Amino acid sequence: MLAVTNKTIKPSFVFTPGDVRVRSQVGFEPERRGSHPYLGVDFRTLHSRAESAGTIPARRIRRLFSFQRHLLSSRLLRGAPHLNPLHILDEDYCGQAKCMLEKVGSWNFDIFLFDRLTNGNSLVFLTFNLLNQYGLIELFQLDMVKLRRFLVLVQEDYHNQNPYHNAVHAADVTQAMHCYLREPKLAQSLTSFDILLGLLAAATHDLDHPGVNQPFLIKTNHYLAALYRNTSVLENHHWRSAVGLLRETELFSNLPAEDSLSIERQLGSLILATDISRQNEYLSRFRTHLDENDLCLGNASHRHFVLQMALKCADICNPCRPWELSKQWSEKVTDEFFHQGDIEKKYKLEISPLCDSEANTIASVQIGFMTYVVEPLFAEWARFSDTRLSQTMLGHLGLNKASWSAMEPEASGSSEEGESEPGRATDEPSSRVLSQGSQES
Repeated sequence: MLAVTNKTIKPSFVFTPGDVRVRSQVGFEPERRGSHPYLGVDFRTLHSRAESAGTIPARRIRRLFSFQRHLLSSRLLRGAPHLNPLHILDEDYCGQAKCMLEKVGSWNFDIFLFDRLTNGNSLVFLTFNLLNQYGLIELFQLDMVKLRRFLVLVQEDYHNQNPYHNAVHAADVTQAMHCYLREPKLAQSLTSFDILLGLLAAATHDLDHPGVNQPFLIKTNHYLAALYRNTSVLENHHWRSAVGLLRETELFSNLPAEDSLSIERQLGSLILATDISRQNEYLSRFRTHLDENDLCLGNASHRHFVLQMALKCADICNPCRPWELSKQWSEKVTDEFFHQGDIEKKYKLEISPLCDSEANTIASVQIGFMTYVVEPLFAEWARFSDTRLSQTMLGHLGLNKASWSAMEPEASGSSEEGESEPGRATDEPSSRVLSQGSQES
């Protein structure tokens, strides 16, 4: 690993109090670095088994925020991959991929297959298709070229070397959000503006995720932790990164300035709600509304809160998918956990909860996550929206938990002891899982 030193920074580059993107000069591949006194974390190779500091080329630094990045040379001149004009599915990807989009509202939608069929462009194609399907492109008079560029930039700013937090995860969350938006209560109440916000938030909710969690960034004194004062560090970064791309592409330049600012603010409110360390706060509020039966979807603030809860559900819905899909996600997120744990061991840092591959298994991690995080949230969502989809999700959740329990007898026994009331788990184990600091979300 290379530490950030004055020798590696050319005088012509100036650091300002915003987010910094680091790219190699060959291929401009993304890298992230920490600022721990003795630990320089190369996020580009964090998930590489064959790390070699001697082979890493010289770096050049550029701003991520759009209102400064637009002053630099074009993305094409910087060596970014060139994609087909307008990136339209009909011209380039017929056949099975197009047929899959006709069933994009199915809870069994296989995002892994769709990503392969679209040559790794699942987020671009799926999001474009949904925006078009809802009539939002025409309604908001979105420029096709600007929209295409925005979606491509969003997809590029996810990191495919992350086993879990990558563009495929974002596409999966966007597809789940679409399923929730079609539920009767939401479909009858949400405005086109709400739907636009929901889809954009889902597509960008983990933008530029480094593949490690908030506690890791804090204990390594990463600049993002300092920038956001150790509060919702990743979520704030995802939001600001999304705003940067919106401004760079001028996607909403045809709207009044106050409307554009409103979109940015509400987008931030939705993305910040995915901070899993605040799970109990949102869940308690949701439960109170349901107990008192005072949710009024005619009220804009209530609709926005329901959108927040829908995005939270979409973000951690993997355990509620069919086993063939859920199992893949479980393996990917645990792989990402254990990679972080390996880095922490290497530099003699305290190992984060769930990140020690010697003390945890995929089954134990998933059983705990399902019991203390997923079940309480989806039990309340089913109270709010008691539909076939909700029952399907709870059914898959139960079956998947049983499958993992069969692989982990000890964890199965302990989880059963903790389930005094379905959907309302005890606080102590829950706090341990939530202390992971939004790693899985």
